[in-house]
Amino acid sequence: MTLKIDLPAPPGAFPTRRPRRLRGREPLRRMIRETTLDVADFVYPAFVCHGRGIRAEIPSMPGVCHLSIDALAEEAAAVAGDGIPAMLLFGLPASKDDVGSEAFDDDGIVQQAIRAIKTAAPGLIVIADLCLCEYTSHGHCGVIRNGGVDNDETLPVLARTALSQVRAGADVVAPSDMMDGRVGAIRQALDAHGHAETPIMAYSAKYASAFYGPFREAADSAPQFGDRRGYQMDPANAREAMEEIALDLAEGADIVMVKPALLYLDVIRQARDRFTQPIAAYNVSGEYSMIKAAAANGWLNERQAALEALTAIKRAGADIIISYFARDVARWLREG
Repeated sequence: MTLKIDLPAPPGAFPTRRPRRLRGREPLRRMIRETTLDVADFVYPAFVCHGRGIRAEIPSMPGVCHLSIDALAEEAAAVAGDGIPAMLLFGLPASKDDVGSEAFDDDGIVQQAIRAIKTAAPGLIVIADLCLCEYTSHGHCGVIRNGGVDNDETLPVLARTALSQVRAGADVVAPSDMMDGRVGAIRQALDAHGHAETPIMAYSAKYASAFYGPFREAADSAPQFGDRRGYQMDPANAREAMEEIALDLAEGADIVMVKPALLYLDVIRQARDRFTQPIAAYNVSGEYSMIKAAAANGWLNERQAALEALTAIKRAGADIIISYFARDVARWLREG
């Protein structure tokens, strides 16, 4: 009797390394997954307005609402219950003027909202967006002189606003105006008034993006003349973003941000490779609304698309993800 032995194929006939071996079952895929989302990665943005009993959905941002302070307090308690660690606040003022006075009014809409959240959800981190565009009659992010935004005249207004927000109880201030030197001016003002421990999350690389459209409806902040390309960054530039981040860190920023996120994953990656400080990325309104609109038309699966997009942001190097999907993500992660 002849014993037949099947010998292995000679080297090179077929690969000995088969990556598919580790993809066959979901538990195994989970074991080797390189990037995972956690509810603690997220910040939930909210739009607060004057009045009572208001929870009005924003047409271009399905699932996102204008909230009166009482409704915001309920939302904050729910956000904390989801395990999301922080909210980012944007305010719609009762009235607007040339310098955005309600931004630094100690009884302004955001200041009232901060106090309400601190009562309803004491453990929640409250991040106050620090800009003037929602509050100014002209819709720009600073003081207008000679037909343009005057950088240096804007700085004291921003510093005054930061102090008012922190006195109201804000845990973090987040300047989003893109004025040169604003982080240093805010840091100096906070330190001089006993708030040296308050962190600054700087919108360091904020691009002049077409993807802010739904937000401008939500915040009623569209400029009444011109545009913001004179102070927000050119979408074509990445090296400049590294310079902006370095400048903000030198002035005292504790967290830096890239905005938008999805179209600027390369910028997030470059920042992660160059800097050790925490990096936030803003998954902006247009990025959110695109997925919502496509899902509503049956063109893609909302949950799968959103989780893939958000995982990409974290994979690029973001430590913190600001997203209108945050509460959805918390639910999806619970559901498994």
